Amino acid sequence: MRLLVTVVPKSGRFEITQKEGKLRIFLKSPAESNKANLELVRELGRMLKCRVSIASGLASRKKTLEIPLKEEELKIMLKIS
Repeated sequence: MRLLVTVVPKSGRFEITQKEGKLRIFLKSPAESNKANLELVRELGRMLKCRVSIASGLASRKKTLEIPLKEEELKIMLKIS
């Protein structure tokens, strides 16, 4: 499934929040040298126990992620509605 997210690099924590149906992912790493993207796919993949990839938005705060899970499974694992 494809998931649209907004990332906040260099926020000092890894956290996923949802507000008005939109997901925000806070990252510890800065955006420089691809560090934030690497943290995003590593930590989210670890959390979901699957491979996560960035389908679009490598240089943007708004990203489309490719996750090999069904929508219902993803909602349960991320504890979102």
